[in-house]
Amino acid sequence: MCILLIAIDAMPDWPLLLLGNRDEFHARPTATAEPWRGAADCLGGLDLQAGGSWLAQRNDGRFASVTNLRSGIPASAPKSRGALVREFVVGNESAAQFGQCVLDQIDEYGPFNLVFGDRQSVWLIDGGSASLQRLEPGIHVVGNGPFDSAWPKVERLRTRFTKAIRSGDRDDSSLLSLLADTSQPDDTDLPDTGVGENLERLLAPIFIRGEQYGTRASSLVLQHEDGSVFFRERSFGPMGLTTDEVYWECLQIDGEWRLPEER
Repeated sequence: MCILLIAIDAMPDWPLLLLGNRDEFHARPTATAEPWRGAADCLGGLDLQAGGSWLAQRNDGRFASVTNLRSGIPASAPKSRGALVREFVVGNESAAQFGQCVLDQIDEYGPFNLVFGDRQSVWLIDGGSASLQRLEPGIHVVGNGPFDSAWPKVERLRTRFTKAIRSGDRDDSSLLSLLADTSQPDDTDLPDTGVGENLERLLAPIFIRGEQYGTRASSLVLQHEDGSVFFRERSFGPMGLTTDEVYWECLQIDGEWRLPEER
């Protein structure tokens, strides 16, 4: 992901909500969210180039999502940060143990922020400070800067989400529409991450429209208090044209991922 909102115990009946956009080069091969081969209890999109994922969810509530940490220096590293998502979701280490293990080898990955957890707790590795923290109940937004960076897109998504749930706009379509925001901040409010003003401007909206690079997926994950999990994702091509939409559910009564029409 390149922006991810996490709502912990902030909505009635829904202890956890994840809402975020994945921004990437359109030429990078990608598989749409579906149950994983060899790990059918896990669901998420896959990066077919490096084999990792940007957001994945297991049927028992275990989940992970990663954002890159932007700087003007091209990132290259021995390991793909998307692999962290897959490793946590298919694994069985406690979140705290996994987080400490990642910190011990953080230099092997490109700069990142990682959000991960289960039904008991949600954790964040802030790549800017190489620190691990447990997130408290509330609404949090993680972008491409350090966790405490108040970038315009981060604050805009937080504000619009808070307003939406207070007004009762909590259906899937309304929540996903928050990620379609192409509003452009004033140049004076843009962060300076070393990529130049033109690129800062392109990357500034919540939803990025570009011919070569842009928002590839908008994802919504809802964990219900009864144990059911719902995963809806829209995919996009160049210039933000919609290419696909999938909706998966895993009901507490059977624990299997399925398309709603298969019920």
